[in-house]
Amino acid sequence: MTNKAPKFTDQLDTIFLTPAASSRTQYLYSMEQANEQILSRFACQDKPYSGQSPRVLKQLVHDRLKLFADDGEDIASILNQVGELVMQHSVNVSHPACLAHLQCPPFISSMAAEAIINAMNQSMDSWDQSPAATFVEEQMIAWLCREFGYRKEADGVFTGGGTMSNFMGLLLARDHFAAKRWGWNVQKKGLPPEASKMRIFCSKAAHFTIVKSCALLGLGEQAVIALDVDDNGNISVDRLEEAIKHTTSEGMFPFAVVATAGTTDFGCIDPLEDIAALAEQNQLWFHVDAAYGGALVLSRKHRARLLGIEKADSITVDFHKMFYQSISCGAFLLNERSHFNLLKIHADYLNPEEDEEAGVPNLVLKSVQTTRRFDAMKLYVSLKATGLRTMGEIVDYTLELAEQTASIIAKHPSLQLINQPILNTIVFRYQTQLGISEMEDSINLKIRDILLRKGDVVLARTRFKGRNCLKFTLLNPRTTIEDIKSILKQVQSIGQHLEQMLDERSEKVRHE
Repeated sequence: MTNKAPKFTDQLDTIFLTPAASSRTQYLYSMEQANEQILSRFACQDKPYSGQSPRVLKQLVHDRLKLFADDGEDIASILNQVGELVMQHSVNVSHPACLAHLQCPPFISSMAAEAIINAMNQSMDSWDQSPAATFVEEQMIAWLCREFGYRKEADGVFTGGGTMSNFMGLLLARDHFAAKRWGWNVQKKGLPPEASKMRIFCSKAAHFTIVKSCALLGLGEQAVIALDVDDNGNISVDRLEEAIKHTTSEGMFPFAVVATAGTTDFGCIDPLEDIAALAEQNQLWFHVDAAYGGALVLSRKHRARLLGIEKADSITVDFHKMFYQSISCGAFLLNERSHFNLLKIHADYLNPEEDEEAGVPNLVLKSVQTTRRFDAMKLYVSLKATGLRTMGEIVDYTLELAEQTASIIAKHPSLQLINQPILNTIVFRYQTQLGISEMEDSINLKIRDILLRKGDVVLARTRFKGRNCLKFTLLNPRTTIEDIKSILKQVQSIGQHLEQMLDERSEKVRHE
């Protein structure tokens, strides 16, 4: 019996990246086609969005995005279809009028690093899957720990973002408390009998992943005591102290407090030093969610706002926000590396105990994830290419732009400023001449929708004290104050038009 080679054998060098000349040719051709689509269909867009509605876009994709056949197609035709149906109808995060979310324009250097990351496809769980990459990540984590004021005993790990990092912080807080208070090993025995009485504290402005994490950790949403914020949008330390005492007196077990350094809507930074002192006094795990505001460490002008973060037991920081990295890229930092032992599990095929004894670093020992991307590389490349000074100046510019924008809104007769910016988010409202709440709520929602349908501006919406509001998230350093003035002029024009229509409709109803 003759063993015939599979039919696809001749294609392998054009499917995979190999030393063969045909592989090199195919790779360069494929990347050339991808770059052409990026530059012609996406980067050159003169609007931040095409304006297509969800209904129309869903139909367009369903009708025209062709799925798969038995035989492969040329990459050029495939990417052309992707460019036409996907790229042209995606939000252009690099456009100066894309101002809705904490979704940054990524650095070109980050894009270049992504190509390298994808080509190498290193998996950061075991050293034998990521030999050099492991040490790059360790170097980057050491640098981050120093930047956030941690000591040499600190450690950390790259994550997919704030959700995973916050989850890890609360997981370690839970397990550390159970071990210290009851001598209970959660990893081996599951939740302790007292788990239903365990409590953490945060503000009502904290990220929703705090509640979500407690639910996933088996503590339930009931474990989260969310406190009202003060007039500055922060946790009141006095109120926090009272809550800790009250909770303890009721027979509950406080075990952690979460401070936020950059709330999603207002960018508020909790009083970190005061909370750190209170946490230490009550032997609570102190976690800081700095997914948004952590980038202030880059700013020589504003980094003092994070004073006290160095006292946190754990820190969440995202790089796909104000570090301008492509999604996803974040880190979880830990003040005392020995706490990672609470996660430690050995698998013979992946990270056997002999590796640890021999000093082989398998990063899976520090992570909830197993397979994990080499995201440390793109942060390294971007910081090297851009320079720390320029990175800090970019952060400073966006904060200054937010202050200028707030000043304009505060003086505008048709607009109401809701918050003085702490970072670079601004919440505001269009206000009618008559000041009718229901009318204003409807108008503000419609302003956002009309701007999006026109494709001229991608603006966020939120609610404050039950009222519909608009929001700028000014991450893009290419956005100028003239861009802001132009957008506010459109907001006013649409608002006045809608107000006039509603007035005419009301007048017509009164006369019927």
